[in-house]
Amino acid sequence: MTSVFRRLSRFYRPYLWWLYVSLALLVIATALGLVYPYLLKTIVNQVIMAGHYKELPLLIAGILVAAFLKDIFNFLYQYLGQVFGAKSGLDLRNALYRKLNTQSFSYYDQVHTGDLMSRMTADLDAFRMFLAFGINNLVNLVLTIVFGIGLMVSMNGWLALVIACLMPILAVTAVRFDGQLRPTYRRIRKTLGTLNSGVQETIMGMRTVKSFAKEDREIIKFTDRNDSYFDANMGATHLWKKFFPFIEFIGNFGVVLILFVGGLLVMHHKGLNLGDLVAFLSVVWSLIWPLSNLGFFLNNLTQAVAAGDRLLEVLEAPDELASQGGKHEAQILGQVELERVTMQYGAETVLADVSLTAEPGETIALVGLTGAGKSTLVNLLPRFYDVHSGSVRIDGVDVREWDLQTLRNQISVVFQEPFLFSTTIFSNIAYGNPSATMEDVRRAAEMADAAEFIERLPEGYYTLVGERGLGLSGGQKQRLALARAILMNPSVLILDDATSAVDMETEYKIQQDLERVMKGRTTFIIAHRISSVKRANQILVIEQGRVVQRGTHDELLQQTGGLYRKIFDMQFQDFESVTQSASGFGGIAVSGGGGGHE
Repeated sequence: MTSVFRRLSRFYRPYLWWLYVSLALLVIATALGLVYPYLLKTIVNQVIMAGHYKELPLLIAGILVAAFLKDIFNFLYQYLGQVFGAKSGLDLRNALYRKLNTQSFSYYDQVHTGDLMSRMTADLDAFRMFLAFGINNLVNLVLTIVFGIGLMVSMNGWLALVIACLMPILAVTAVRFDGQLRPTYRRIRKTLGTLNSGVQETIMGMRTVKSFAKEDREIIKFTDRNDSYFDANMGATHLWKKFFPFIEFIGNFGVVLILFVGGLLVMHHKGLNLGDLVAFLSVVWSLIWPLSNLGFFLNNLTQAVAAGDRLLEVLEAPDELASQGGKHEAQILGQVELERVTMQYGAETVLADVSLTAEPGETIALVGLTGAGKSTLVNLLPRFYDVHSGSVRIDGVDVREWDLQTLRNQISVVFQEPFLFSTTIFSNIAYGNPSATMEDVRRAAEMADAAEFIERLPEGYYTLVGERGLGLSGGQKQRLALARAILMNPSVLILDDATSAVDMETEYKIQQDLERVMKGRTTFIIAHRISSVKRANQILVIEQGRVVQRGTHDELLQQTGGLYRKIFDMQFQDFESVTQSASGFGGIAVSGGGGGHE
C-alpha cells in the first residue's frame, strides 16, 4: 500500500504545503469541536443543577461562536485539501498523457483504448479524491480519537477504560475488512476497464456491427461484461453490509455501557456528577461519527491503492524506444540501409534476415501477399518498432541513435487506413506543419488531387471533418492524408498502400503529381495495383518475412517461375493494354494491403 503512494509521490510532493496548511486548520477545527463538551458540562453543573440561569445566555453564545469558528475552519481545510488534490491530479494526468504519447506501436498492440481511457479518468479521479479528502479524513479521525480519549481520561478514568476496551475490536475489524476489500476493488477496476473497452470498440465498429446485423450479439457481450462489473460491485456491497452494522453495533453498545456505568457512578456519587456524564456522552458521540466513517476512509483508501496500481502500470511501462544517442541533424539526406533485420511480434517472426540499400532519391517498391511483412518493414524506418536483431540505418546512423523527433519530422508516412482528426480540413493537412499557410496547404492538396473535392465542400478548407473522418469517402480521406504527408516536405516518404481506396483514374493523376514530389526523396511504396511499380528503382518481393526476389520490373518479369511474375499474370491477363499505358510508382498486394502483420 505505502509503495503505491511512495512511487506516485513525485506528483503530490510539490504541493504538500497546501496539505500542511489544510491539516493545521483541521487541528484548530478539531480543537474547537472539543470546546462543546466543556460548555455542555458547565451548563448542566453550574446552570441547571445549581440554578444560576443568568450565565446561560453567555454559555449558549460561547457554543454558537465555537460552532461558527469550527465551520469556518472546516471549510478552509476542506478547500485547501481539494486544491492539493486538484493540483496533484493535474500533474498526474499530464504525465499519463505524456507517457502515452511516447509509447511505441507495440505498446498499443497490447492494450485496449477503453481500458486506457478508464485509467485516465476513473482511476485517476479515485486517486485524486483520496488526496483531496482521504488524508484529511484520516488525520481528522486520528485527532478526534486522540483528543477525545485525552478529554475522556481527564473527565473520568473508569469510563475512558470502558471505551478503550472497545477500540481493539474496532481496529481488528477494520484491518480484516481492508484485507477483504482491496482485491475486490482491484476486480472492480479491472472489469470497468474491460467494460469501457468493449463500449469503445463497438462504437468505433458500429458500421461493421450493423452491416452484419450483429447488434444482438454485441448487446449480449456488453450485458455479460456489465454483469461482471455488477457482480464485482455487489461483492464490495456484501462486505460493506457486514462491516457497517457491526461498527454501528459497537458504537451503540459503547453508549449503552457508558450510560450504565456512568449512571451507577452518578447515583452512588463515585466522583462523577450528571454534567460530567452528559459531557462524556457528547465526547463519545463525537467519536462514534468518525469511527463509523472509518469504513468510508478504508473504502477511499482501497480504491485509491487499486487505482494507483493501474496508473503505475502505465507510468512505469518500459520506454521501448528510448534514444541511445539523440543525434540531431538539420536535414536527413535519405540513405536507408537494412542489414540482416529480423523482427518478431511475440513468438511470431514476421521479418527474417532482410537486407536492402536505398540511395537518396531512389524509389523502393515492396511486393508480396497479405501478411508477408511489407508494412512491418517500412514501420521500422521511422522507428515505430525496434528490430530484434540486425540494424536499420538512416544516413549511416542506426535509427536508435537518432533523436526520435528529428527522425520522424523528416519521414512522412501515409497509412493504408488514414486517420483524420475531428477538426477542419486545413488543420488536418497542416497537422505536421502548423506554420503552413493556406497557399502551402492548397498546393499540397492539389498534388494529392484533393483540391477539387475540398473546394466543393460547404466551407472549403475550413469544413469540419467528422469523428475519424466520417462524412468523407475512403478515397477522400486517403488524399487528405497524402496531402498532409506532402506538406511535411520529408526526406523519406512512405506510402503504405496509400491509393488503395481511389479509382484507377484518380490513382493515375496522383501518381503523375507524385513523380514531381518524389524527386530527390527516398520513397518506399506498398501499393495495390501492379501498374504502380513499373518505374521503381528496386522492387523487393517478400514472402513470409523473407526477400525472395529483388530487381527492377523488367528483370523480375524475366523470372517466369517467380512470385512477381505470377502476380503480374494474375492481375493483367485480361488487361495488357492498360498496363502498357499506365505509369507511376508503387508496390502491390494481391488483397490490397490488408491487416495482420502486413
